[in-house]
Amino acid sequence: MAAQSFLTELRRRNVIRMAGLYLVGAWLLVQVASTLFPAFGVPAWALRALVIVFALGFLPALVFAWVYELTPEGIKRDAEVPPEASIAPQTARKMDRIIIAVLMLALVYFGFDKYVLAPKRAQAAEAVAAKSRSNKVVEAGHAPVADDKSIAVLPFVDMSQGKDQEYFSDGLSEELLNQLAQIPQLRVIARTSSFSFKGKEAQVAEIARALKVAHILEGSVRKSGETLRITAQLIRASDSSHLWSQTYDRKLDDVFAVQDEISREVVAALKLKLLPQNRPDSRQRTHNPAAYEQYLIGKESMRTGGRGPQQVALEAFERAVAIDPGYANAWAMVGGQLGTMSDFTDTPAQREAMIDRSIATAGKAVALAPELADGYAVRGMLRQRLRWEWQAAQADIARALELDPNDALTLRNYAAVQMTLGRTDEALAAARRATELDPLSEDSWTQLGRMLAGTHADAEARVALERALQLNPRQNWANFMLGHLLLSRGEVDRAMSHYARAPEQFRTTGTAMVEFTRGNEAASRAALDKMEKDFAIGFAFQIAQAYAWRGEKDRAFEWLERSYAIHDAGLARLPYDPAVDSLRSDPRFAALVQKMGFPK
Repeated sequence: MAAQSFLTELRRRNVIRMAGLYLVGAWLLVQVASTLFPAFGVPAWALRALVIVFALGFLPALVFAWVYELTPEGIKRDAEVPPEASIAPQTARKMDRIIIAVLMLALVYFGFDKYVLAPKRAQAAEAVAAKSRSNKVVEAGHAPVADDKSIAVLPFVDMSQGKDQEYFSDGLSEELLNQLAQIPQLRVIARTSSFSFKGKEAQVAEIARALKVAHILEGSVRKSGETLRITAQLIRASDSSHLWSQTYDRKLDDVFAVQDEISREVVAALKLKLLPQNRPDSRQRTHNPAAYEQYLIGKESMRTGGRGPQQVALEAFERAVAIDPGYANAWAMVGGQLGTMSDFTDTPAQREAMIDRSIATAGKAVALAPELADGYAVRGMLRQRLRWEWQAAQADIARALELDPNDALTLRNYAAVQMTLGRTDEALAAARRATELDPLSEDSWTQLGRMLAGTHADAEARVALERALQLNPRQNWANFMLGHLLLSRGEVDRAMSHYARAPEQFRTTGTAMVEFTRGNEAASRAALDKMEKDFAIGFAFQIAQAYAWRGEKDRAFEWLERSYAIHDAGLARLPYDPAVDSLRSDPRFAALVQKMGFPK
């Protein structure tokens, strides 16, 4: 009876209503504060303090409601208000309306939070998580600090009177880099990254920070007829002091001896103790300056995309081996260029013949210099991309890495073959290592992005591909793959912006997929017709990708079979390419995988 009387008194004095109003109002205020405080930079402790204040104020609010009553004359003690003068019932009705209003506000806020704010918070959280994950990507996985045994070789400056010997000064710098990379104790930054500072007014300290190295080797070359003047200097990045410098006046046929001498002097200045077998020596298997010069011309030209420059490179390498038939390095390059030029042949038969010739030529480089990595690296790449001899490719590239573990290109090829064999951990490790050795290489970041996309690590893949595009906004594969990643996420316009920056073949493929997504069937069909008419030989796999995106599985498999018939390099990515994911459940996909000889 006493309990019932107490409960009645609580209701009469509106204590229960006060409790409900206080709790609902406090909850709503805390939710709003949790949204607004971070936006205005309010410290995290402020929200905790607000919750504590509301918690501490709950009991006093109830006591206040018990002791006091609201009257027309103001707040009075409940004991002082005669029962006939009490307006508690009217106050109760007002409080009920306030509670309902606050509950409605809470409901509206709950909906706004769930359907508007929560997705944005999730997106922000994903961005933070992606940024955290991408620290590994941007810093090349386990990126090294600038340890004392690290060096970058900058392109030597062409000081020749005609300023027409840049290919020669660049080639000398690259050969020094290759020689120093033979030393196990020394971390040597790859050519792409070192040469990215060419022609730029960057300070030594700035370059060293970007490449995370402790030393910089720079110099100049003056070539006049058969006479050379080479100046080289080794700089410690921490204080820009010169550890060693030397000038060499030699005849052109002494260039290989000079390279050996410079690399050994650098090693001595770095105070590295080497076993005899680890002493750096010239990696060029020729002593003929004319052959070497053609080799350098070819190397310079092959770095420019397109059929014309690639043909020029092939002809230069062929002149090099004509001058010196024992020049193993040049034979390896001939093999690689023949493989590249096979994409520009007019018929499948011509393509097959050129592929056969490319692999045989790379094999000749191996036979001439079995202790040289170049032949194995090129032959492994050709076997992997154009012949689908997975185990043989794996053996060749593994041997190339054994002979030259610091070559970023070979690491990228190794990543590709490991990915094809289903060894994703090894593939990613190799791809990350390539970005470590070549941190400013668009190709290394593109390859890492490809590997990550193949494991559906889309956030990290996007970071890697965007890094590649920071280095070269028109990188063809990075634009194409990032376009597909964005298209898969529904970001159609952004996808098209990347396809538009790629070469015509990739741009047209992307257009076919984007216009289909937009509902523009005629534009999509026109792009596909162009692909089939103009690019059927070298880009059959891309046509299959477009049909897969359109959901036309029969046509997709028709073009995959055509890709198989002409040994399209894209089929090597069949086990992991996300662009053909829609085909994987079809029995024809499993049959093609078996026919390709991929590991199960």
